[in-house]
Amino acid sequence: MSRNIIHLLGTGTIGEPLIGLLSHYQKELGLDEVTFHKHSISDRPKVKALVNRGAKLAVDAEKMDAFKAAGMSPVLTHEQALEQASVVIDCSPKGLEMKEKIYKHYEHNTLGFIAQGSEFGFGKMYARGINDEVITPADKYIHVVSCNTHNLSCLLETLVLADGKDNLDEASFVCMRRANDISQVKDFCPGPQVGAHKEGRFGTHHARDAYHLFQTKGLNLNLFSSAVKLNTQYMHSLWFDLRMKRPTDLEAIMVKIKGNDRIAITEKKDANTVFSFGRDQGHFGRILNQTVIPVSTLTMPNKHRLVGFCFTPQDGNSLLSSLAAALRFIHPADWETRIQVLKPFFFDEV
Repeated sequence: MSRNIIHLLGTGTIGEPLIGLLSHYQKELGLDEVTFHKHSISDRPKVKALVNRGAKLAVDAEKMDAFKAAGMSPVLTHEQALEQASVVIDCSPKGLEMKEKIYKHYEHNTLGFIAQGSEFGFGKMYARGINDEVITPADKYIHVVSCNTHNLSCLLETLVLADGKDNLDEASFVCMRRANDISQVKDFCPGPQVGAHKEGRFGTHHARDAYHLFQTKGLNLNLFSSAVKLNTQYMHSLWFDLRMKRPTDLEAIMVKIKGNDRIAITEKKDANTVFSFGRDQGHFGRILNQTVIPVSTLTMPNKHRLVGFCFTPQDGNSLLSSLAAALRFIHPADWETRIQVLKPFFFDEV
């Protein structure tokens, strides 16, 4: 009898909370085991905490003794973990490299492989609630798009495309990125740092990735994005300008927003207060909604144009899509029912 095992690589800003989430709800999600790979002998308290939550540590064979000497408890090698895994979720920055070097050799025993945001080209792009209908059992490699791509795609799907797949004239976005995560010590910037437009007609990768995400549904959207990194560690913010072919008004827009449980609204205007809510009320400090919209910022210069700001619950929205993609492989008949265990971490209002 086959076992339902998810193996994860990476214990960073996505890996750690995802390992904890899967371990905490292991029974409800129908999992027999959660394993994770740690490459370096560091973050001993983190590793021990994840093991205490029920996850099993896998390390490179030649490092087994060193991990044990450092006070950690690996129970299998990375090779053994890959050999037994039903699904592999790569939360490292090397998903594409790992696909070619390693994952191809484990296709015979693995239902599927999942990589995160920056790994363009890894597999079919996916965001929960955006293109669920196009994911098939033949899609062995799934690329979960970045947190900002989740955000702007959710806005497009809910506020524009709900009135017709041909309703978008054009959309522009400015992604105001936090410098680095509070858990990271590198790459903080002392002041606003503007980004280059390296992706041709899309500007930055955020619009490019959203374009390819919607292309899986046969849509060719006119999207453009810019990015600037701000000297904050709280949250990403997003400015959007949506231009529609069909007229609408703010009342109709609010009905759409409140009808999507992956969107939260807020009266707060400060990233730190939204971040604080997630720290106190979320799972591992994460809000799992795809976007948080301060409703006071929404405005319509005319009946075909919607402008506003929103906050991106970075990592949180990717956690949902990663978990959903994994369960699709393991429990194709009832994966949507099983992920409802996460409903308490989706907020109508922040």
